[in-house]
Amino acid sequence: MDIIHDVASEISPGAATRQGGNPDWWRGAVIYQIYPRSFQDTDGDGIGDLRGITQRLPHIASLGVDAIWISPFFQSPMLDYGYDVSDYRAVDPMFGTQADFEGLVAEAHRLGLKVMIDQVISHTSDRHAWFVESRSSHNNPHADWYVWADARPDGTPPNNWLSIFGGSAWEWDTTRCQYYLHNFLSSQPDLNFHNPQVQDALLDAVRFWLDLGVDGFRLDTINFYFHSAGLEDNPPLAVSERNASIAPAVNPYNFQEHIYDKNRPENLDFLRRFRALLDEYPDTAAVGEVGDAQRGVEIVGQYTSGGDKVHMCYAFDFLSAEPLSPTRIKDVIEAFEAGAPQGWSCWAFSNHDVVRHASRWADRMSDRDGFLRMAITLILSLRGSVCLYQGEELGLGEAVLSFEDLRDPYGIRFWPVFKGRDGCRTPMVWNELQPNAGFSTARPWLPVPPEHLHLAVATQDQNEDSLLAHYRAALACRSAHREFAKGGIEITGASDVVLSFRRTLDGEAIRVWFNFSEEVAEEAIDMERFERLDAPDARSEVDGGVLRLQPFGSFFAREKLTQG
Repeated sequence: MDIIHDVASEISPGAATRQGGNPDWWRGAVIYQIYPRSFQDTDGDGIGDLRGITQRLPHIASLGVDAIWISPFFQSPMLDYGYDVSDYRAVDPMFGTQADFEGLVAEAHRLGLKVMIDQVISHTSDRHAWFVESRSSHNNPHADWYVWADARPDGTPPNNWLSIFGGSAWEWDTTRCQYYLHNFLSSQPDLNFHNPQVQDALLDAVRFWLDLGVDGFRLDTINFYFHSAGLEDNPPLAVSERNASIAPAVNPYNFQEHIYDKNRPENLDFLRRFRALLDEYPDTAAVGEVGDAQRGVEIVGQYTSGGDKVHMCYAFDFLSAEPLSPTRIKDVIEAFEAGAPQGWSCWAFSNHDVVRHASRWADRMSDRDGFLRMAITLILSLRGSVCLYQGEELGLGEAVLSFEDLRDPYGIRFWPVFKGRDGCRTPMVWNELQPNAGFSTARPWLPVPPEHLHLAVATQDQNEDSLLAHYRAALACRSAHREFAKGGIEITGASDVVLSFRRTLDGEAIRVWFNFSEEVAEEAIDMERFERLDAPDARSEVDGGVLRLQPFGSFFAREKLTQG
C-alpha cells in the first residue's frame, strides 16, 4: 500500500530560502537547462552530480539568466536516463543526496537564480513500487493506478496506439494477463489519471519539492497525462500532414492523428489542480512541454489561458531541422498570437532531445559564429520566455558518436537513420587543458568530443570577443529593456532575408531588424522616428536613410508609439 507522506507543518530550510516578491518573474524569464549527467562530476564516477551543478552555478549566474531548469535527478533505473522515475521523492545516489539538493537550492538563491526541476508524472518506471504492486493482481490497492486493458479476442493489443519509441504502445503482462499502456519505453508504464488517487499522490510528491524550496517545474509530456477511457483507435494521418517535429520521420508514430492517446480535455481540470497547489507557494511557476505536431498551438492556448492552469508552455517550433528564416519566424509568432492570445510561450533552439542548433543551422554557414550570435540576439528579442541549453553559449555542435558509444535507447532503436539524443548530451567542456575538459577525472559516461575542446569555458572567458561573451552581452541587453521580457510583439516585415518587428510596453516601443543572410542587406529607414539603441555585435549602420545590415547583422532602435 502506498503511503502518502504528510507535509511537515513547519517551513523547511529550502522553502525559507525561496525568493519572494515577484510573482511575475517567469514572464520573459531566461531559463538555463542543465542535463545533470553531463554538467560536472565531483565524485569521479564519470557522471555529473548535484554538487557539480552547485560548483558551476557561478558560471550560469555570470550569463545573466533568471533561472535554472534541472533535468531529472530522481531515483531511477536509468533505462531512459532519469525520465523513468522509480521514486518521486528520492535523489538517485549517482547524483548525490537530498542534502546536496538543498545546498544547491540555497546557493542558487544566493546567486539570484530561481530553481525549476523536471516533473515526469505521465508515467513511472516499471520498478516503481506503485507498478510493482499494480501488476501483481487485479484487486490490489494500486490495481487501477496504471492503464490496463484486455486483449482483443485474437490476442492482439486493445487498439492501434503507438509508442514514440517504436512499436505498439501496449505491453503484455503475464501476471495480470492484460496489456498495459506505455507511450515511451515498455519499462515506462503510463499512470491512470482517471483515478483521483493517482492525481492526489502525484500532487503530494510535487508538494514535497515545493517544501524544499524549488521555484517551479518543467512538466514533461504534459499533454500525455490522460488517455481516452474508451480506448478508440487513432485515425490515420494524411502523408501531407506528417512532420518530424515530435518524432523522427522514420518513426511510424507520425502516421497517426493522436486524438485518443493524448491531448484529452480532461487534462484541463488536473492542470487547474496543479496550479492551485502552486498558488499556495508564492512566486512559483510551471512550464509544460507540449509535444504535438498538429495541434500544438491550440493545446498551448488551452493550457496557458485563464490564469488557472500552467503559466507557460515549452514550444517545439524551433527545435526541428527546418531552416530558421524571416518567414519561419513570422509564421510561428503570428500563429501563436492567433492561436493562444492569452497564452505565454517558452522558446528554445536546443535542448536535451534534439540535434544542437549549431549543427542544425550554423554549421552550413561560412560564418558559423556570426549566425550563432544573431540567433541568440534574435531569440532574446522575441515575445515569450526563453530556455537556453547547457553548452549552447559555447557554440557546441552535435557530437558525432559511434554506435558503440550510444546510450540512448531511442537512438539504438532507430539507428542509423536517427542517431538518438546522445549527440547533444555529451559533457560540458570547462577547461581544454584538463582531462576530459574538466568534466570528470574518470572516463565520462559519454565521450568528450575533441572538436569541443577549443570551445571550453576557460578558453572563451579569456576572449572578450568570444561567443560566450556575446551571450552575456545579449542577455544584458534584454535585461536593460523591459519591452523584450514583458512587451507585446508585432511583425513589421519578413522578406526572404530581413525580419523586423516591434516590441511594445507602456506606451513605448523598440523596433528591431535582423539580416538572416550572408550578404549585406539594405532597408529604407526614417531615423527621425528612431533613436538607435546599443546592441551587442550589431553589425549595422545607417547612411542617408538607408539601414545597411552586414551578414547576420541586427539593428535596435527606440520608437515612440505616438510617432508611428
